[in-house]
Amino acid sequence: MHGKHERIVIARDIPAIQVPSGDEVMLSEGTTAWVMQQLGGTITVRTDRGEMARVSEEYADALGLSAAKQNGETQGVGFSESAVWSELRSCYDPEIPVNVVELGLIYGCAFDELPDGDKRVRIEMTLTAPGCGMGDVLQRDIRTKLGKLPGVAEVDVQVVMDPPWSPNMMSEEAKLELGFM
Repeated sequence: MHGKHERIVIARDIPAIQVPSGDEVMLSEGTTAWVMQQLGGTITVRTDRGEMARVSEEYADALGLSAAKQNGETQGVGFSESAVWSELRSCYDPEIPVNVVELGLIYGCAFDELPDGDKRVRIEMTLTAPGCGMGDVLQRDIRTKLGKLPGVAEVDVQVVMDPPWSPNMMSEEAKLELGFM
């Protein structure tokens, strides 16, 4: 969901991550909020106090929403590079309705075979701005999602700031979505 912002009232206290600081907060029962986007297993809301927060879809019911159907492509019997890229495409910045791949945040994706045959996935990524409070959150999302893939034993996510990100790094699709074209 993105585009039309749906007004909701939070049904119970729920944990969230404040955007853009990345701090853990609690959203209180009875708070009025607007759903800004529901993508990649998370929901971004803006409260009536103007604060933005990211909520895990496991708390969707407290927002009067249903969890979105998750991508089934990653279910399989062994490791696949396409599954890694599919999971990366399910990671979203809570302020931008475009995934980290299309935003141009992924600079590198490599795989090492471990002695037991499993894989170590190495991701090199950047942020849209130095000091972005959501950097740790995005890294954790990527680690968690890739770590659940068959055949993946380790996930190493490194943030690099060189070269610095610019809107020119976005895909054509992302530029269209965000009005850059």
